[in-house]
Amino acid sequence: MAYVDFISKVHKSTKRDYVQRVVEHDKAACAEIAGRFDKDYWDGERHTGYGGYRYDGRWRVVAEDMARHYGIKPGDRILDVGCGKAFLLYEFTQVVPGCEVVGIDISSYAVENAKEEVRPFLQVGDAKSLPFDDNAFDFVVSINALHNLHLPDLWSSLEEIERVGKGNAKHIVIEAYRNEREKVNLMYWQLTCRAFHTPEEWEWLFARTGYTGDYSYITFE
Repeated sequence: MAYVDFISKVHKSTKRDYVQRVVEHDKAACAEIAGRFDKDYWDGERHTGYGGYRYDGRWRVVAEDMARHYGIKPGDRILDVGCGKAFLLYEFTQVVPGCEVVGIDISSYAVENAKEEVRPFLQVGDAKSLPFDDNAFDFVVSINALHNLHLPDLWSSLEEIERVGKGNAKHIVIEAYRNEREKVNLMYWQLTCRAFHTPEEWEWLFARTGYTGDYSYITFE
């Protein structure tokens, strides 16, 4: 297991006003709406989610870097757990022509409104019980999804990702905090986070669940 950063450039390209997030609207009410992961979360107002999650090509560089790092080649099977609208999976098909992509997400809205080119390869499902055989995928990725789970489901999801992926070619990205400022900013900004951990706590969890892949985390500085 190693820390490997692929998405800081994408994460830091978004400007965030943490204080505004909690003073302009009822944050608890917004979080309840966001937690449904329906249209309000993906394509509704900014205070209930992304404020419009549309394809803009920003995930291309992430797919390129991951394909290069993990040696992904034509014919390889890639699973994205919590794929959302599957923009990253689409980029994999462009970066590695001939790869096979599969996505799973808890949000039926995200799957129904995913990138058209890869939509046939997506399904609605739960990370805690992946409907795939053991060692079914050459690479498994999960970006900014697992911290949305309560601990029992998070634990099961990590075991499931380890089960369906071959070897160590797995990568998980989660939210974390390294100091009090980042903890407060995270709590101000998040709408759906259930697992608030430091990097050391995440590493502890990975080790206890038997997860052997790589990881990285985003922070709110």
